[in-house]
Order: sequence, then C-alpha cells, then structure tokens
Amino acid sequence: MEILKNLKILYIDDEKLIREDAVEYLSFYCENVYEACDGNDGLKKYQEHKPDIIITDIKMPKLNGIEMIKKIRQHDKLTKIIVATAHLETSYLMDAIELGLVKYLVKPIMEDTLLQVLEKCTEDVVKEQSVFNIFGGFAFDILNHTLFCNQEQIPLTKKELLFLELLIKNSNRAVKYDEFSNYVWDGYMSEDALRSIVREIRKKTTKESIKNISGIGYQVNLGK
Repeated sequence: MEILKNLKILYIDDEKLIREDAVEYLSFYCENVYEACDGNDGLKKYQEHKPDIIITDIKMPKLNGIEMIKKIRQHDKLTKIIVATAHLETSYLMDAIELGLVKYLVKPIMEDTLLQVLEKCTEDVVKEQSVFNIFGGFAFDILNHTLFCNQEQIPLTKKELLFLELLIKNSNRAVKYDEFSNYVWDGYMSEDALRSIVREIRKKTTKESIKNISGIGYQVNLGK
C-alpha cells in the first residue's frame, strides 16, 4: 500500500458525517485526500487537484454523481472512479456500465471492502500511469509528474505539466482545443496562450514531440 500513499483521492458525498468518516479512514493510507459535497463541488475539486482515484455518491444536489462522471469522462478516460451509493436503480446501473467505473459499491461500505477496491485501483494506476517515452529521447513520468531526458529532470510550469499530462492520457488521439481549456486553464483559454504552451514545451523537448492536428487540436508523438 506504499504506492497508494502517494496517490490523490477525491471523495464526494453530500452527507457530511459519511464524508468526514470516509476521509478520516482514507487518510490513514493516503496523504492526499480531498473532499467535495456535491457534483459541482466535485468537478471543481477534480479540476483543482487532478486526483488519481475518485469515490463518489450518486444522488447529490446541484449535479448528481452520474452526470458529474460523464463530464469528467469527456476528456479523461483513465482516472479510476468508484461509485459508493445506497441506490441501486436500474437506470443508474446502466449509465454506470458505460462510464468505465472500477466498482459499484452499495452503502454501508465495509472498510475492508473499500481497501480491497483501492488496492485494485492502485495496481491499475501503476500499470497505466508509468513512464511514457516521447519522441526525441525524452520521457514523462505521469505518476510523479516529471519530464526528463538522460535521467536529468526538465523543469515544467504547472500549465505545461497539465498540458503534457492531458496529451499522454489521451495519446491515442488528438486532444481538442476545448479540452485544453477545461483541463489546463479550467475556463477561458486564448489561442495565443495555447500556442505559447506548445512553443515552450517544444523548446524543452523537440519540435516533433507535439503534433498539430489541423482544425482539431494537438497529439503527443510517443517514441520508443
């Protein structure tokens, strides 16, 4: 469970006592545990902290858990999401199947059960969020959020880091301009700002490391 210690977990539930108890329990195993009280707050905390694992209730005010997950899945297919709820409505279950969830847990949740699911999430995160080679001899460690070349770390700004992270999480396709706006800027993004990020990363790596897909967005050029 040493690896879990370094991961980021976001727990979302509108019931204050349940949320506080869960956060207290999770904090025994993970140093970075965040909490949110509804779907809108959950999206805000997701954008702010970029968690590796999300645990969420379904029925919540303002924005329910399923709708929140759908918004996250529009640009992030890798973050591990666990649904913890007292509700077993068929409509929710059908929606959940299509959203790539790790597990659908029914409350009240036994601590041992939750820990087993977290261990499975951790294994998956390690497999997926490892080191990715980028064209030109560079490598990006997405778990530790570092770019390096020949074992020498290359400094990145927060936005450059988030930009690369989003590209690599979606390395099989071009990432659209509006996805960068939501993930990197969490709001308005000018074209000049986006081009500036691309220019700076290319300076720190190679011109070929990021491909411009005309009219769509950008795609990372993974190397061997």
